[in-house]
Amino acid sequence: MKKIVGKAWKYKDNINTDEIIPAKYLNTSDPKELAEHCMSGIDETFIQKIDPGDIIIAGQNFGCGSSREHAPWAIKEAGISCVIASTFARIFFRNAINIGLPIIESQEASQEIREKDIVEVDLDSGKIINHTQKKEYRIIAYPKFMQKLIATGGLMNYIHSKKKNKK
Repeated sequence: MKKIVGKAWKYKDNINTDEIIPAKYLNTSDPKELAEHCMSGIDETFIQKIDPGDIIIAGQNFGCGSSREHAPWAIKEAGISCVIASTFARIFFRNAINIGLPIIESQEASQEIREKDIVEVDLDSGKIINHTQKKEYRIIAYPKFMQKLIATGGLMNYIHSKKKNKK
């Protein structure tokens, strides 16, 4: 799997799904429309600030609240390459992996990485490198099947690719 490199955007503990994508925008399931309002529950300018490949850094319990899949869809479609947090709400964790959005738990990295630091994530080797601060953090490497699941764009694409390979 390729390495992920991007600028860090830092958020607090307990970012809920309504802050990631406010309920007033849930009248669509079009990921591109959702992306336009990503993080607007706490940062109206988020979508104008980010570049494709950037990384969200957050504290504990990221993605808490409702079980809506719209939250990780909005993040991924906005161009965010991964989310690093101390911990994730379990349903958000599952929804993110199911759509192919890499998420990494690292309390140390989430506390020490500052906004706009340039961060690299290597899911193969289990490393986060903060190029700005010249620090490295060890994480649990993703198993090969999860790397394939993410590389194919999520669970449904992964299943379809497996079916094609059997033919």
